[in-house]
Amino acid sequence: MHIRKYKQSDEEALFQLLSAEGEEWEEFTREEGIQKFKRTLESSVVYVAFENDVLCGFSRSIIDGEFYIYVCDLLVDKNSRGKGIGRQLMECVCEAYPDYTVLVLSDVDEYYQKLGYAKEGSLFLVKP
Repeated sequence: MHIRKYKQSDEEALFQLLSAEGEEWEEFTREEGIQKFKRTLESSVVYVAFENDVLCGFSRSIIDGEFYIYVCDLLVDKNSRGKGIGRQLMECVCEAYPDYTVLVLSDVDEYYQKLGYAKEGSLFLVKP
């Protein structure tokens, strides 16, 4: 397994990964969401994980100034879970931005707590 920064040539495989997840990622894989998400990827820090040359996971983060980096998306293919790929994707972000505070925007608290991350605050929906 290896992890590297996302390239545009990974686009098709990434959208296949998202589509395979079903409803949870449907916002990004429906026709009207695909172009928006492609633009989002261009302005994000994205890492992709490969097993046997098959894209099996990704993380997407955004940088806030020179202090914070927020992990917005983390996904590992169902068949590749339990192998530490999610943790390794998170470690890539931490290693690439050692002077930043790394935070996760998530509604799946159990996973991040399992990794040993402390819960800090909460999110509020202002406008859907």
